[in-house]
Amino acid sequence: MTKRALVRRPGPRLAEGLLTHLERVPVDVDLARRQWEGYVAALAAEGWETVEVPPADDCPDAVFVEDTVVMYGDLAVITRPGADERKPETAATEATLRDLGYRIARIEAPGTLDGGDVLKHVTPEGGTVWVGLGGRTNAAGLDKLAAHLAPLGARTVGVPVSLVLHLKSAVTALPDGTVLGYPPLVDDPAGWPEFLAVPEEPGAHVVVLDPSTVLMSTSAPATRALLEDRGLRVVAVDISEYEKLEGCVTCLSVRLRD
Repeated sequence: MTKRALVRRPGPRLAEGLLTHLERVPVDVDLARRQWEGYVAALAAEGWETVEVPPADDCPDAVFVEDTVVMYGDLAVITRPGADERKPETAATEATLRDLGYRIARIEAPGTLDGGDVLKHVTPEGGTVWVGLGGRTNAAGLDKLAAHLAPLGARTVGVPVSLVLHLKSAVTALPDGTVLGYPPLVDDPAGWPEFLAVPEEPGAHVVVLDPSTVLMSTSAPATRALLEDRGLRVVAVDISEYEKLEGCVTCLSVRLRD
């Protein structure tokens, strides 16, 4: 299986990125660029080929490429971001994926949907796709995504999001489907079939690299120890400048599987 991931370089206006739940603090753009390079290097070291989406330097949040597309098998669903400032980010993602041979579908108005609001867990028996509602994604966006994914056997479920920017700002999933979350920022922990509470907010965010390996932030050492005790191998990267902008490890890439 080819392992590829979309990434996008941070632009010169990164520090102007939108904020919803955090107070603005200074962002070191030069450090952020080095952290992005470290993130990309970590993916490469784990056998992932990275494909760069052309930069969008006029869009401060464009580095958070996850929000521009939802991948499901060979289908790329191009999003319609909930913040108008971010809508121009999707065109280059669509062009890149079309050039790679993926089928294209789109979220159309009046629907809005950010990729960071979409959490997937796919098994041989089928897939479940949770979609966060209440922030950048609306019900029309969820319905359109569900219509695109239903022919592929996916079940789409809406989840309330009110305490964080995106659903995946609150929860992500381990390779076995266990959902990680920091309880103070999860609207309904009991609503998840398998929920593991973590002791640090950044610990709720993991990128699954293979069935036994996850990527996470160095900002969550206690959670790292918890996951290693469960038998997982953890690759930790420093993304402190992106965390100041409500970003996390999932926001900075889109995994593609052939």
